[in-house]
Amino acid sequence: MNAWRTQALYTAVVLQLPDHVAAGHTTSQKLAEATGADEDGVHRLMRLLVGLGVFTLDATGGYQTTQVSTALCTDRPGSLRDMCLLYGEEFYTAWTQARHAVTTGTSGFERVYDRTLISYLGADPDAAARFQRAMRSGNLFFDEVATVLDLSGQPTIVDVGGGGQLLSSVLRAEPHARGVLVNLEHMVPIAREHLDGAVGPDRVDVLAQDIFESVPAGGDVYLLSRVLGDWDDDAGVRLLGNIRDAMSPSATLLVLERVVPDDGSAVLAALWDLHLLVMNGGRHRTLDDMRAALLDRADLRLERVADLPMETSALIVAHRT
Repeated sequence: MNAWRTQALYTAVVLQLPDHVAAGHTTSQKLAEATGADEDGVHRLMRLLVGLGVFTLDATGGYQTTQVSTALCTDRPGSLRDMCLLYGEEFYTAWTQARHAVTTGTSGFERVYDRTLISYLGADPDAAARFQRAMRSGNLFFDEVATVLDLSGQPTIVDVGGGGQLLSSVLRAEPHARGVLVNLEHMVPIAREHLDGAVGPDRVDVLAQDIFESVPAGGDVYLLSRVLGDWDDDAGVRLLGNIRDAMSPSATLLVLERVVPDDGSAVLAALWDLHLLVMNGGRHRTLDDMRAALLDRADLRLERVADLPMETSALIVAHRT
């Protein structure tokens, strides 16, 4: 039944029902007129959404927004609209192939869409922008990242494969720092727009390049957030090797990932581990796997681990000496 709830909420967001109710269309008839949908269908959908607490009814029987529906309105700061669209469409469709992913160890997304997620986003600018916005709305731990770093002086912070929000959060916490963000070409305009608005264009350089080919040198701190989980061990080692080559002996690498224990105690990490398998054949790793399968092979040393919200771990990594 959770799948039914997901699709009901997705349908409401596609029809922009939260926006229409907020604008004063508070009956099924008015919502049907505003959306071009069938009135009876709208009524039945809204009845369920009221029961789920997405909307409520006033004394006259008219629909009113709640905290949930308000969070799904278009152009609202911190809106979860794009996340709902992503989880109700591309992610939802990929999960229909969970059995395929588990039995073959390969991506369910690729079986449905006949291409990798990266190539899908690269070919569809609207999907890439929606994906990036959705990922930002799930980054509730970013404001805590600066607390685990030494940002004294005037450091240069290089965000490897980021979308801009993590780097802007760290730069706001340390006004004397400068930033560099590197990502694929189709992600650069989205990141540039966010960074210009969040910290201004003068503090950040945004570069379009393949991080599996090279990473910009000269950083004091390198950020690698939720990237390694998308790749197998060999690709992860290649990426970490590129970062190691770019790092000076005194530089620090901060890896942000969900480290998954095998005892079933971290449900969110376990869910995301399976989600990564379904989406692109990726995985979350145990701490031992992170160290042995990736960091040791890339000639890097794990100095310490810090806990962040949402079952996220910050791995502070240095050159092996």
